[in-house]
Amino acid sequence: MSFGDPNNPYGPPPQGQQPAPPGYGYPQQAAPPGAPPQQPYGAYPAAPPVQQPYGGYPPAGPAMMPGITKAARIMLGLVVLAHVIIAGMYAWFLTRWDQEMAAAGISGDAEAERIADLGKGVVVFLIGLAAVFAVLGLVLLLQYANGGNAVRVCSIVYGSFAIVTGIFMLAAYGLGLLIMIAAILLIVFAAKRASAEWFRRPRY
Repeated sequence: MSFGDPNNPYGPPPQGQQPAPPGYGYPQQAAPPGAPPQQPYGAYPAAPPVQQPYGGYPPAGPAMMPGITKAARIMLGLVVLAHVIIAGMYAWFLTRWDQEMAAAGISGDAEAERIADLGKGVVVFLIGLAAVFAVLGLVLLLQYANGGNAVRVCSIVYGSFAIVTGIFMLAAYGLGLLIMIAAILLIVFAAKRASAEWFRRPRY
């Protein structure tokens, strides 16, 4: 058997012919003119790039204020309103203090006048306390739409101190009890996860 025989399948390829490209053993067909080049068998197309949502930014927080946060804002508003009413009520009572003391027959008695002046000082203190808490609560109330997490933390602290002021205001026709209840609910609602997500939402 001659290795130069062109019909011998085990012989070397004839001169001038190139070995077939590697593949699965199937002859490749010529692509028609204008067609894109064919990839070799066994090659997988590249996967498309994975695009992150929102252009690669982390997912945004809630677009609208959650109901639990709105409830916290309402409780904060009630606390503010109660302090405003108490400050106004004590201020009105202070304008009539001297008349009431005179009608009670305290004038002329040094000891009674000293006790009356002490009571007057307590009323002035309560007016100032209620006014300061009303202003602080109003500032927090106006920050609920666009404020950050500090507003939520300050609301919780404000509610804690409002419980104490409610104890001082228990004699104010039940408004002190209203302050205490609203302050407790404010703390609970502001500490919820939905409220935390609202105040921690990204702002672009």
